[in-house]
Amino acid sequence: MQVRRHLYYCGQVQGVGFRYRAHRLAGACGVAGFVRNLADGRVELVVEGEDPAVEEYLAAVREKMRAYVAEVVERDEPPTGEFSTFEVAYDWG
Repeated sequence: MQVRRHLYYCGQVQGVGFRYRAHRLAGACGVAGFVRNLADGRVELVVEGEDPAVEEYLAAVREKMRAYVAEVVERDEPPTGEFSTFEVAYDWG
């Protein structure tokens, strides 16, 4: 089943390679979406894919970035299928 998760990471999450790691892990897990820094210091991540792949991906992000993340706000959303790859976005949303 396809799922979509929308997350905001708070803490010392910018300037620590978060987007690079998130992008690399997405390729390994076969998920699509985007990650970007926000002007308020948070990192936004949207991920879509098969449920097991998304869970594996988010667990890997959690493991690799746990030292930098103070809080995560996460919500489920209906999958849209709008993404074919996982990208690093460079706009401030």
